[in-house]
Amino acid sequence: MADALKELFNKKFYQHFAEEFHKIDKNFHPDKFVKEVTKNSEQLSLNQRMRITSVVLKKHLPSDYKKSTELLFKIIPNLERGYTSLVLPDFVGLYGQQNFDISMEALKYFTQFGSSEFAIREFLKRDFNRTIKVMNKWATDTNYHVRRLASEGSRPRLPWSFKLKDVIDNPKCTQSILEKLKTDKELYVKKSVANHLNDISKDNAEWMFQLLSSWDKTNENTLWIVKHASRTLIKKGNAKTLSLFDFEKNVKINLHNFKLNKSKLKLGESLYFEFDITSEKLKSQKLVIDFAVHYFKKSGDLSPKVFKLKELELKPNQTVHIVKSHRFQNFTTRKHYSGQHIIEILVNGKSFYKKQFELVVTDK
Repeated sequence: MADALKELFNKKFYQHFAEEFHKIDKNFHPDKFVKEVTKNSEQLSLNQRMRITSVVLKKHLPSDYKKSTELLFKIIPNLERGYTSLVLPDFVGLYGQQNFDISMEALKYFTQFGSSEFAIREFLKRDFNRTIKVMNKWATDTNYHVRRLASEGSRPRLPWSFKLKDVIDNPKCTQSILEKLKTDKELYVKKSVANHLNDISKDNAEWMFQLLSSWDKTNENTLWIVKHASRTLIKKGNAKTLSLFDFEKNVKINLHNFKLNKSKLKLGESLYFEFDITSEKLKSQKLVIDFAVHYFKKSGDLSPKVFKLKELELKPNQTVHIVKSHRFQNFTTRKHYSGQHIIEILVNGKSFYKKQFELVVTDK
């Protein structure tokens, strides 16, 4: 994904970017800016391209931070929304530390055109208490982008960013934000809150369980958040987390008739598998069924990845037939290698079956 996103920072983007600045500031020289910012840019990563954009932009804007920010406010509505718009929050995170109030207003506004989730962390790193106080106010904002920033920006383990040690050491410091957002109707916000809590579960599982236990899960939005926040612990078969949703702790089933469509497949093909599950308990069992693919890595090790499959309530003596397919193809986030892989069936986080198969990757 990063490789695809970095290509958005191309010459065409920079030309439009520079022309928009020139429209509102005649002292801004588009040709000079484009020439400087694209110099050797082919060798730069996504984050490096974003950072060099901020650095070069600083040279072409007024030296006074307040005046520079006023220009950013004017230009951002004219830029394409999406990842490239994160340049303006990055500028604030890099150069706005001595102008806290102006920077907070800028990040609040800019996040509505992309996201300020990475930039706000620069302020959390330097002055956590002052910044988290502002983010608590954002959690009640009428704009859902701003509410989402309150949760996303304070995640303890935000991908593509550094960890927030303050939150990892003391998850209670973001609890007030999560409490304000636990009934939010916006999916964009709910996903962020769930991901924030899932982050917490990796370091403070017991604390997260106690928090989620205290929430009113009759509210459909809260229930959605609780369920998605618990996904990692459910996949691990965490007994307390399973109890939040009445999933069976002591699973008694017979998994049988497992079949693969092939024991050897090529990259680009799909692996089809099916099996039966029969209850061996005298009462109904609420089950969450997942499957894991243990990918063969370049190092020769196996790396498991768990995927959702099905949730069901299995009645006494009932048999359920399950069919699934999984396609093997390269992504920017996953590269496949030839070798023996394993498919594993998990029921309420416990392993019930494993089967080996071979994946063949041919270089073209």
